[in-house]
Order: sequence, then C-alpha cells, then structure tokens
Amino acid sequence: MTGTAAGSWLVRGKDGRLTAYAPCGGGLLRWTETRPGGPGWTGPEFVAVADLTDLSVSQGGDTYVHFLGRRERRRADGAVEVDVVHAIQYQTGRPVTEWRSLGNPHGEPERAARFGVPAAAVDAAGTVHVFVRNAGGGLMMRREGRGGKWEPWADLRGADVMDGLAATAASTGHIQVLAPAGDAALHWIQPEPGAVPERSHDVRPGPVPGSAAALETAPGRLTWFWTDPLSGGLVCHRPGGWSVPLGGAPSDGGNAVLRASLDGYDCTVIAHRGAAGGVLVGVCGTEAESSGLWWTDTGRDCVGDPALVHDAYGRVVLAALGPDGALWVARQQPQPGLVLEEWVRV
Repeated sequence: MTGTAAGSWLVRGKDGRLTAYAPCGGGLLRWTETRPGGPGWTGPEFVAVADLTDLSVSQGGDTYVHFLGRRERRRADGAVEVDVVHAIQYQTGRPVTEWRSLGNPHGEPERAARFGVPAAAVDAAGTVHVFVRNAGGGLMMRREGRGGKWEPWADLRGADVMDGLAATAASTGHIQVLAPAGDAALHWIQPEPGAVPERSHDVRPGPVPGSAAALETAPGRLTWFWTDPLSGGLVCHRPGGWSVPLGGAPSDGGNAVLRASLDGYDCTVIAHRGAAGGVLVGVCGTEAESSGLWWTDTGRDCVGDPALVHDAYGRVVLAALGPDGALWVARQQPQPGLVLEEWVRV
C-alpha cells in the first residue's frame, strides 16, 4: 500500500454499497461493503495495473467510478515513457475495465517525461474530463467525446502550474479546475456545459499543492477549501469573495469535504490528516465558515488523506488508511451533532 489516491477514493454505488480504493505496488486495492449500510466488508481485492506513479479516482452522477493513472515505463534503452491511463468500474463489486492509454501530448521524449499527474471530473452528461500539467507549466485537457471517442489534448494555457490539481463538476454541469501555481491558485470554469473551460480570476495566496477540494454549497456555486502555505491553516474561498481562514493544523496532504444535515442544520464537514499524523474533523455551518469551525481529533493515525461519504442510510462515514495498510471506518451515531462511532478495522 502506497498511501491514498487523489480525488474520491471512497464512493457509494448505485446499489448503496460503499467501496474504498488505495494504490499499491503493481496496482490498486479495493474494499467493498457486503450490503448497503454495512457493517461487513470484503477485501482487499487486488486489481493489477503496472508502472503507475500516481492514481486519481473520480465518480460521476451515473455512479461509474473512473480511475486515472500516470504511468512510467522504462524502455530497453533506459528512456522513460510517460502516459496517462484510464479504466472504469461500472457497478459496485464488478471488475474494472481494461486500462486504456490516453497518451501524452508531448512528442519530444524529454518533455514527455515531465508530463504531470492527472485529475478528473465527470459532468452531468457522464463526460470524463482529464486535466494534467504539461512540461511547460500550462494546463492540458483531454475529454471523452460522443460515442466514447476521446478528443485530442487541448491546451488551456496558464503558467507555473504544479501537480496537485483539483477538478470538480457542479450540479449545473459546469466543470471547474483549480491549479496551484507559485503563490496563486489558477481557476478555470466552463462558460456553459460542454464548452472548453476558460481562465477565471486567480486567487492569492494559493494552496499547498494537492490540498484543494471543492464543495457545492448552493446550486451551481462551489466553495473551495485548501491549506494556506503561509499560515499552515485551512482557508475557504468562494469566487467573488475573500478567502476566510478556518484554523486547524493540517499536514501537507489533501482535505475531504462533505455537506451533511446535522440537527436540521445544513453543515459542512471537513477531514484531513493533521500535522501530528492523526485524523482531524471540523464542522461548520454551510457558507457560514466565518462563524468558526469545531475541530475534533478522532484519535486515529493515518497515512495519506482521509475520505468522507454518506452511506445508504445518509450517515456520514469517515475512512482512513492506517500505517499498517488496513482500512479503518467510523460511522455517524444517531446522536445530536456529529458523533462518530469507534473506528472499525475492515
């Protein structure tokens, strides 16, 4: 086990069962609930895919799970070939499709070797959009067109883009991308569903690479959460407003975000690995972040980033990978506020 995948590594399928994924040497591991709502699980099952350096997981409204990987293969002459590969899981517990190469837009071997780590988002029509930093520090996009045929790589430009992209789709069908770039966050948004994303306003200061996550906090409106490299704390940002400091002491990893109804109030739940290695959970009113977050240390150390999802009964589920490679899960108890049950080793 080699940490956690980027994106949505804990998902709920159409049948209500949860599935968790983790990259490992030679492929990925998969755990699956035996019935909706648990508590039983099967796994980990091993899914073979060779030569991956990075893995990202994304789920669309059709509940299909998309896997995007960065692959490095060494040729007999010692040169390294880099490409992006894609596979799909259509149903909970079913096999993963064949891994297909999406290629690399760079023809020169030296530039191709510097191609970055993919991130993906799936729009309301089920179209997969893949975003990757190119060798020159700009942003590239490739997406699935009509009939399953992939369009060519498109250059969305930008400068000084780093790995650690965050891509998401709003319920309106618009895809948005946030990219760390030096001291700024570069922002792209589709002017209309299906269009090529266009540059929006930059935000300063930008995020720690890989820390940004988006949550739809009103119809079509995203709130972005990320770790501030200057203060070391969490901030949130909505386009058109100022970034709001939220405190906390995250590590250099990612943040998981989820909306949940708690005691009849619309709330935002945030989870990340703290600087000391433990899983921290924060709760605030949705779009009322400036009123403060309430942070809790769950007492469980983890590697990589924790994940959040609702189970088949609407309960908040928090998952993390332990230092021993085991999957640990904690579910919301039927009590006021957000009280989690004891961690269970899967």
